[in-house]
Amino acid sequence: MQTFWQDLRYAIRTLVKSPGFTIVAVMTLALGIGANTAIFSLVNAVLLRQLPFRDPARLVTVYGGRPYTGKYPFSLPDFIDYRDQNESFEQIAAVANWNTNLTDRGEPERVIGIRVSANLFEMLGVQAIVGRALIPRDDDPSSPHVVVISHSLWQRRFGSDPNIVGQAIRLNAESYTVAGVLPRDFLFPFVRAELAAPLVPEADPWTRDRGSVDFLRGVARLKPGVSMQVASAQMTALALRLEKQYPKYNSAKEQVNIYPLDEEIVGAYRQSLYVLLGAVGLVLLITCSNLANLLLARANARHREIAIRTALGATRWRLVRQLLTESLALSLVGGALGLVLAYWGAHALVALSPAQLPRADQLAIDERVLGFTLILAFLAGIIFGLAPALESSRPDLNEELKGEGRGSTGGGRRGNIRGLLIVAEVALSLVLLISAGLLLRSLMRLESIRPGFDPENVLTARLSLPKTRYTTQEDLAAFYRELHSRFQNLAGVESVGAINALPMGGMLATVDFTIVGRPPVAKRDEPVANIRMASTGYFHTMRIPVLAGRSFTEAEDSHAPVVALINETIARRYWPSGNPIGEHLQIDDVNQGRRNIEIIGIVGDVKQTGLDAKPSMDIYVPLYQVSPDVIPWLRNNQYWVLRTKSDPLGFASAVRKQVQAVDRDVAAASVMTMEQSIDATVAPRKFNLLLLTIFAGAALLLAAIGIYGVMAYSAGQRAREIGIRMALGAQHADVLKLIVGQGMQLVVLGLVIGLAGAFALTRVMAGLLFNVSATDPVTFLGISALLAAVALAASWIPAQRASRTDPLVALRYE
Repeated sequence: MQTFWQDLRYAIRTLVKSPGFTIVAVMTLALGIGANTAIFSLVNAVLLRQLPFRDPARLVTVYGGRPYTGKYPFSLPDFIDYRDQNESFEQIAAVANWNTNLTDRGEPERVIGIRVSANLFEMLGVQAIVGRALIPRDDDPSSPHVVVISHSLWQRRFGSDPNIVGQAIRLNAESYTVAGVLPRDFLFPFVRAELAAPLVPEADPWTRDRGSVDFLRGVARLKPGVSMQVASAQMTALALRLEKQYPKYNSAKEQVNIYPLDEEIVGAYRQSLYVLLGAVGLVLLITCSNLANLLLARANARHREIAIRTALGATRWRLVRQLLTESLALSLVGGALGLVLAYWGAHALVALSPAQLPRADQLAIDERVLGFTLILAFLAGIIFGLAPALESSRPDLNEELKGEGRGSTGGGRRGNIRGLLIVAEVALSLVLLISAGLLLRSLMRLESIRPGFDPENVLTARLSLPKTRYTTQEDLAAFYRELHSRFQNLAGVESVGAINALPMGGMLATVDFTIVGRPPVAKRDEPVANIRMASTGYFHTMRIPVLAGRSFTEAEDSHAPVVALINETIARRYWPSGNPIGEHLQIDDVNQGRRNIEIIGIVGDVKQTGLDAKPSMDIYVPLYQVSPDVIPWLRNNQYWVLRTKSDPLGFASAVRKQVQAVDRDVAAASVMTMEQSIDATVAPRKFNLLLLTIFAGAALLLAAIGIYGVMAYSAGQRAREIGIRMALGAQHADVLKLIVGQGMQLVVLGLVIGLAGAFALTRVMAGLLFNVSATDPVTFLGISALLAAVALAASWIPAQRASRTDPLVALRYE
């Protein structure tokens, strides 16, 4: 230990005597370690930190299964069966979306909420920080209306009022009593909600209706010793029993799918965050390679010192330990400064990250992050310090003590090590650059996809209506007509429409359908389409083309024959050479059977779930002809679209005022442009691309600096040789060819290794790409050419300087 402190004191004195080298090394390390720590802190917050629930490893999500999808909601009767007949779960809770208007305590606001089985919080092991969470008795139909609110809503809307418990608030024109405030780090399953109310399934008429809407998702706690595989098999067996018991309604509900709860919450971001962590790790390796080259160059000035210490009896291990102590001192100081940079960088990451990234707001520099930084600093010190330490600890005593080291050409082992480090830098940089290039090409191809509508100058708003005042089709129709008239009369508004689910909004509603007159198929084999309920002006406002037939008119009301539009995909698939106009479909959008609808037109395909989505089958029905069974769903989910002559956001305030003028208990939410909605769907890809481009740019800069430094150092060491060559008749071009050729040999070797590495590693990110192969030859060749050009420039500059060497000056020292 005493010798360690001696080594440390000597290392500090040595580094202080070389302030320029020390500052450059520490700042370079700080940037590399800080970037790694910032990304790791995000990975830690999103992926590694345990969910804030009791024994989260046994928590799972439960979905119904259909032949065409593994994640499908289930109905209230299904939930009662799953709850009462399962053998795998300690408890199971159901969750339903519930968007509500909060109309007291200030301006009306639409709040994202959920309805849950009241045992959810008990099952999760979550306690309120003020008041209480929901408890099982809240699901009793005779219990009063209560609600729990999130910590963020408590702060934002209620000013962190400590007396909030017991106060009444109005949600969708109904009174609810606040039971408690949930912890700051609580995560609602499935949606980023801000409040929760009891589901009260026994009070819902749909509980007794086997044909009712599938709208629930489940959260369950496995019994001790029961695996997900066993639970899935047992629940699927239950689904098959129910299929036999209720063949009319459950014939397509042939399985139950179970997934880990953490996969539901963060699984979509796991791959991209680990790719980013790997990318920034490569940047640190390139940084270490540069520093190793810098240490090798610095070691030349210390060869005589090391030779003297060796002659006086210092062992090689003693010298290696001393030199590694200096490297570790540098890395620890760089790590400490990097931790400060990481604190700022982490907050910048949160600001840049997509809004839907879960748990990003919980990012913190905790003990795991501190440990990661310490380990990273230690490893960095070893990585960039070991090769120079081993090389410097083997001096040529005869040469160094005679003072002949000055004339070294820089060849031999030292030159080989520097060359290998440059090869490594080029290879690692190429991997990063190709990865960024693939993401860029992927994003360019994605953004070139036409969504099937014109998003320019379109403003959207989402509304929910109080159920106490809008119970019938006539109530909804009156609201729509009044609001449509007000919107249409706004100066600068060209057209207005409404629909139950916007493209790119992430909301899906599906129906089974059959074609009248064709042979029947088994229930499980029936085709499924997205169902959309649209107003007369929707297609004109969105500029969705009507390809055949006609669009809806005001004549299509609740008293007229039911009609529908189908999209181009349905028409091509089921009428490849015929005309579907006038044909009839039977759609399963009512609880007590099917209804017959006539096809009156064909509209263009629309990207409903994202630009990267495959064409879906879509059926549109008039807004005024919806089934009474879906009025509760439509009442809570309606989107308005306004096409304007100027900037749509300039109409946001007017839209909110007009909604309030029609009904003071209704608040317009998600008021944004259609272009913003599309941008939100590609925001995760842009986030990945931005960070990977920054890392790749840093790698390219570091590689260029490294190549330049090695070539400049090599040219300086070879001044005598170059002088002799020029004295013997070598020309300017010969010297250029010599120096540049030496550098490009290393670069070409690095490119070959980098291409092989990229070919293997980019396959890991295949899931992040769209319409681009992970081995796309255009990207591989283009990025290789770019890196080669940068390397050529980095080699050319010192070569130009060397080619202007005066032979007399170079030989004067001999």
